[in-house]
Amino acid sequence: MKHLEVEGLGQVSRIGLGTWQFGSREWGYGDSYASGAARDIVARARALGVTLFDTAEIYGTGKSERILGEALGAERSDVVVASKIFPIAPFPAIVKQRAAASAKRLQLERIPLYQIHQANPVVPDSVIMPGMRELLDSGRIGAVGVSNYSLQRWLKADAALGRPVISNQVHFSLAHAQPLDDLVPFAERENRMVMAYSPLAQGLLGGKYGVDNRPGGVRAFNPLFGTENLKRVEPLLNTVRDVAAEVGAKPAQVALAWLISLPGVVAIPGASSVEQLEFNVEAADIELKPESIDALTSEARAFRPVSAVRSLGDTIREKLTSR
Repeated sequence: MKHLEVEGLGQVSRIGLGTWQFGSREWGYGDSYASGAARDIVARARALGVTLFDTAEIYGTGKSERILGEALGAERSDVVVASKIFPIAPFPAIVKQRAAASAKRLQLERIPLYQIHQANPVVPDSVIMPGMRELLDSGRIGAVGVSNYSLQRWLKADAALGRPVISNQVHFSLAHAQPLDDLVPFAERENRMVMAYSPLAQGLLGGKYGVDNRPGGVRAFNPLFGTENLKRVEPLLNTVRDVAAEVGAKPAQVALAWLISLPGVVAIPGASSVEQLEFNVEAADIELKPESIDALTSEARAFRPVSAVRSLGDTIREKLTSR
């Protein structure tokens, strides 16, 4: 396993584990999940060197935190558990109260990385960050991060905290490469961390879906799987397939390997089984050639998906023509 040295956190595995699905029934969570699949996935992740586990108070309304805390067991204090507060009325007293509730569910005295889940469009960081600073100063959290922040908002959060906001968790993959423009260069320059969620674009980068093989379930509502976008993504997917063939890996593993080849970037894919966890972690052992990284980066930048409105039109047309 490759690791990234992060101030305030120490060694962070370049492949982490996202646990949104642990408490969410739309991804298959059931009443026996905590004592079965979740426990086995987390135990195997630890055995393979994974040290970063991401959750949030809003995932399953606290269920994900509770399940993760139980699954980690005695090792919960030895890893980087990252949780998030959803910034509704994020005044200092409430921030501290919500952090305490998350820590209790996680069975932790101290949350290693505590993140603001979204940029509040009304409440500025000058209001939010004093509560986070109090948590830092009291030792209840180890570091402050943000999520879904633009670079401009990240800088404002830095100023409001009065010390580095060490991470920004954002939507980032070969199919959603905007963080390359500013967040990744900033992280490299300032020794920060970019955490890539949805790093496989809900399976799009696995290469199995296409115009004639569209997914069902939750993925069916993702605009990326509209007909026009499935056509537009083919050049990118072909490059991913070519690189995968060169290194003897699967396309999804190449997509993860590309992300963690970037300075300051870690990926947090989810896993619904031990086998999927092992598959994801294997990506950390893939060494991509510089020319392969460049080719993937070029295709990622060139991919221009159409909007959700256009994709909805695709869906309507497909329904009409299928009658």
